[in-house]
Amino acid sequence: MTNPNYNTAELVCIMSARFLEDGKIVFGGAGMPLISCILAQKIHAPRLTILFEGGVIGPHVEVGKMPPPRTSSARPGAQTCCFSITDILLLQQRGYVDYGFLGGAQIDQYGNLNSSFIGDPENPKVRLPGTGGANDIASLSRILVAMHHEKKRFVPKVDFNTTPGYLKGGDSRVKSGLVSGGAYKVITHLGIFGFEEKTRRMRLETLHPGATVEEVNARTGFRDADPGKD
Repeated sequence: MTNPNYNTAELVCIMSARFLEDGKIVFGGAGMPLISCILAQKIHAPRLTILFEGGVIGPHVEVGKMPPPRTSSARPGAQTCCFSITDILLLQQRGYVDYGFLGGAQIDQYGNLNSSFIGDPENPKVRLPGTGGANDIASLSRILVAMHHEKKRFVPKVDFNTTPGYLKGGDSRVKSGLVSGGAYKVITHLGIFGFEEKTRRMRLETLHPGATVEEVNARTGFRDADPGKD
């Protein structure tokens, strides 16, 4: 799917930003999630409060300038306040955060994310950045995920579960002790995906202009995600 007016990364960022409502609090991850948070704040959600892992709360990033470092509070710029990383994660434990917004190298049919390594844990093909605060974020709030849609990314089972979605599906997340949150939406350059209420399998909800169900299935490593299929 190509369009001369925008690239796939821009499409994902714009579609993702639309899920962030005015007045909500979002824990923004690196890359496209952070860009989407800033875009939402500038376009339709001026009272959206963004949290950074390093402790920055409520940054207002100037267009054309780099945002403050996510993992540092040394140069936060304009913000509401600045805490330690411990305190920022405590806000989640107390239920103050509406959304976590993340990406990853792999995602599986139950919304589990891998950002640790690809391949055998004893001899991985690729080492990735790791969890950062992503495990805490996903364990305690509803999660939005922004990713490019590729078969190597949409896998039946992640090589390592860095960030919990619905674990093995069904009620396995709740039984594990994660009683709140869970994967909410996955936004790719092909469409928007949600999760079945009972099985917690990923399900295609809408296609972006120019995308087809056939293309989604061809780029998905687990059973097809046709609308209406359990």
